[in-house]
Amino acid sequence: MIQLKRLLLDILKPHQPNVLEFSRLLAEQGRLRIRLIVLEMDDKTETLQVEIVGEDIDFERIKKAITDFGASLHSIDEVEMEGTDATVGETDTAD
Repeated sequence: MIQLKRLLLDILKPHQPNVLEFSRLLAEQGRLRIRLIVLEMDDKTETLQVEIVGEDIDFERIKKAITDFGASLHSIDEVEMEGTDATVGETDTAD
């Protein structure tokens, strides 16, 4: 099994919800640790760098939550995946 452990995302969001609420809403999408940095702010939007860390991150759930909150995912800047020993056994079935 392969698990998604960490994401670094570039997100553009309106000022509301504020960054505390937005972080909380993202953290509620699983047992996740959220680290958010405001990179840029203009009259209507904020550009954020969001680091998401968890045991098995559901990317589709995160992506849907981002858009449901009125924000947009600009890019996935970093990814960390982890395979387990079971993954090797699943692909090595030619005995």
